[in-house]
Amino acid sequence: MMDFLPLDFILHVDRYIGMMIQNYGLLSYLIIFLIIFGETGLVIAPLLPGDSLLFIAGTFAGAGLINVFYLFIILVLAAILGDSLNYSVGNYLGKKIIAEKKLFSKEYLDRTRDFFEKHGNKTIIMARFLPIIRTFAPFVAGVGKMHYPKFLFYNVLGGILWVSIFLFAGFFFGGIPVVEKNLNYVIFGIIFVSLIPIFYEFLKRKK
Repeated sequence: MMDFLPLDFILHVDRYIGMMIQNYGLLSYLIIFLIIFGETGLVIAPLLPGDSLLFIAGTFAGAGLINVFYLFIILVLAAILGDSLNYSVGNYLGKKIIAEKKLFSKEYLDRTRDFFEKHGNKTIIMARFLPIIRTFAPFVAGVGKMHYPKFLFYNVLGGILWVSIFLFAGFFFGGIPVVEKNLNYVIFGIIFVSLIPIFYEFLKRKK
């Protein structure tokens, strides 16, 4: 089950998560936790599924295959701890990591810095809803020595909002027949809508 390509996993997260819940039971909570923790906490892993995974997990919870309350607690913790780790790495090792240009795309980093300049501290909350920038925002906050108590406030608030919106959207709407029958298209739609602000910012920069 785990022999998948990252892109295939992102685009078919519903299939893999469903198989995982069936095969691993309670261990699924830990695996889902680690995926969200990695997507938010590891600056080298910005392409792990985030929004779509939360929605799909909520859908399976709505079907009674996994407990939505446990999921909520676990995913909020994963989101908060992931951002906190990312901030710490940026704070203590940021300059060294940036010097190793092969570790990640400099364009992602520059884009996130631009976003910070435009939106300030609210970036920590807004970035939760923007793939790629979500992974780089806490890292950049750490590099910029953002006051940690202030970062933690936005981190906790943003994590709760992000998980609540996508998890419970899946829980309440994922079981609707038209959504259930077109789950792959829903995933594509979530990914596409999430990327629109990034493409918009990219086009603005080009102009």
